[in-house]
Amino acid sequence: MKSVKKVELHLHVEGAAPPGLIRALAAEKHQDLGGIFDERVGYSYKGFKDFLRVYEAACSVLTTPRDYARLVSDVLAECAEQGAIHVELFVSPEFCGGADLSAWRDYLAAMEEVAQAAERQGISSRAVLTAIRHLGPDQARRTALCAAETMGPWVAGFGIGGAETVGELPDFAWSFDCAREAGLGLTAHAGEWRGPESIRDALALGVTRIGHGIRAVEDPQLVRDLAERGITLEICPGSNVALGIVPSWSAHPITRLADAGVRVTVSTDDPPFFRTSLSHEYQRLADAFGWAEAEFRQMNLWAVDAAFCDETTKTRLRKELT
Repeated sequence: MKSVKKVELHLHVEGAAPPGLIRALAAEKHQDLGGIFDERVGYSYKGFKDFLRVYEAACSVLTTPRDYARLVSDVLAECAEQGAIHVELFVSPEFCGGADLSAWRDYLAAMEEVAQAAERQGISSRAVLTAIRHLGPDQARRTALCAAETMGPWVAGFGIGGAETVGELPDFAWSFDCAREAGLGLTAHAGEWRGPESIRDALALGVTRIGHGIRAVEDPQLVRDLAERGITLEICPGSNVALGIVPSWSAHPITRLADAGVRVTVSTDDPPFFRTSLSHEYQRLADAFGWAEAEFRQMNLWAVDAAFCDETTKTRLRKELT
């Protein structure tokens, strides 16, 4: 499936960090991270709470703009290897100098330089600055300000991730209002660990995309609303299976949502944590549901429509996909 050209909308840059890079950085900085790896030197965790712990431990060695430049370089190279032609990276300023605006500008400059070089090599990208829900609304405001103040060619969106079971989305309205007024695209993780009401809360914030969103299938009226409004779901099937949200690939609701007219896209979320890749996701969908070239092309065209990049980039992407 590597030969299929792909657009990925939901990829956490820190969560895509190759274990080898994290181990190398830990060695350079004399930090002991042995407890987060298994015997095959992959990430090791038990359940979602432990996943967050291991995720944040891995991020603890990403402490400088140069570290993030190396990270983005490695991640975009892997995406290109998987056939991606455009990727929207979820980047959390909380991990980049504590969401201090001055520090964030330094990190951003380092990442933008790498992203521009990668685009010249054939893979475009944009950054969606992502607040961490379980850190609370005050910290999210700092992230929203980072997004609003540095919106530009690469910073194109704002969203929220983290533990969906902590706090309530309406408490983050100020941050979403700030980002919207700056002209940023909006997305939010919802309908993963909580049910349809979480998705409705996200829609009330003005988002045009939902991260995950698979539990919409529990509410037929919500499914109809999503289809009628053209809301795009950033679905990460391998992540859902790995975390036990759905029991198997064959039980995943992505086809039911697509058949109901909802715009679905496929992403990897945090691929090394879930032992997956973009090509692997496509192959598993083909195996489970018989999806072929036509289904994947339509899905990727929906992804282009929903992307937070400029129209010139969208036009180029559509030409590449068709």
